[in-house]
Amino acid sequence: MSGRLLRLVCTATVAAHAVLAAVPAAAAPQPPVPGKRTVAELLTDLRRLYREAERATESHNATEEKLRKQRTEVRRLDTALARARLALQDSRSSAGRLARQQYQGSTDISPYVRLLLARDPQRALEQGHVIGQLARERAKTVAELAGGERKADELARKARTALDRQLTLAARQKKQRDEVRRRLDAVEEMLASLSAEQLAALAEFEKNGIAKAQKEFLASGALSSVQKPTQQGDRALRYAVRQLGKPYEWGAEGPKSFDCSGLTSQAWAKAGTTIPRTSQEQWARLKRIPMSALRPGDLVVYFPEATHVAMYLGDGMVVQAPRPGAKVKVSPIAANPILGAVRPDPDGEPLRRYAPPKLPKGAMDGSDEGYASAAPPTSAR
Repeated sequence: MSGRLLRLVCTATVAAHAVLAAVPAAAAPQPPVPGKRTVAELLTDLRRLYREAERATESHNATEEKLRKQRTEVRRLDTALARARLALQDSRSSAGRLARQQYQGSTDISPYVRLLLARDPQRALEQGHVIGQLARERAKTVAELAGGERKADELARKARTALDRQLTLAARQKKQRDEVRRRLDAVEEMLASLSAEQLAALAEFEKNGIAKAQKEFLASGALSSVQKPTQQGDRALRYAVRQLGKPYEWGAEGPKSFDCSGLTSQAWAKAGTTIPRTSQEQWARLKRIPMSALRPGDLVVYFPEATHVAMYLGDGMVVQAPRPGAKVKVSPIAANPILGAVRPDPDGEPLRRYAPPKLPKGAMDGSDEGYASAAPPTSAR
């Protein structure tokens, strides 16, 4: 994102993910002609572009997580295959040694006849016991050789399949990365097409819309009285609060930058609970709770496709990594269309005493202060 673009956005402090209804994803649209659209239409277009970029980002994140696990599986299978081949080599050496011994000691007289002709039957019996023991060892070696060959063949097949799956995921990841870049370019192109006056009008229009949505949401009684977090929820929330002011960057999980689900997943990981990496998986796999049961540390999921997530702070506010070009901040809970809420620690006991984390001055105003000073999404370039 160019310095000129960042200065434009700084002037306007345009917020993303607003409260208007979602527009279905489509091919990357051409930037609107500034003079032919109302402020509401411009804002709708801008929000759609941000949502499309975030949807592509979360898809990329999901593939990245699968690819990470697949690489681990490939390494595990490669190690197991190497060990199996070494064991197979040892078994083959043992089998070869037994074959040589059998050849060198071969005779046409059976052990039973030798026993009958022996001058010392007792000694012959002892020799027969030894011969039997050797025969059992030979059978065991042959069985180990056959089992080792089967195991090595099976591991080799699994390793090839795992590697093919890794290559497929890597190709998908590259395609999705290119899609994110295309979506972010569309956002930049639209912002660059707007004048400073239009950007200022957008900012004011959106601010008023968020304030109205927040007022209506709180007046609806959807949120109950103050809830206390669990110990883990408190830890996760305090971690998220410490990240305030750090830039959004697609695909980032910290510690210097985050995307929306990167912030929530890392916050809970630091609290001792592993949760899914993406907002869609967090919505799909974590326990869903009514909004009236929200307590600090719970996750609020947005948009019908579950493409955005934030952490509940309390008092109708959330901590979130909002969008490319912005910073981790405190926002009204109704700044985006709410899909629902999930709880990473449904069995946790609320704290008896709780003091909310201290926030930096001005953090509760819901503004985009410092928006344009965020690092541009260089990883998408």
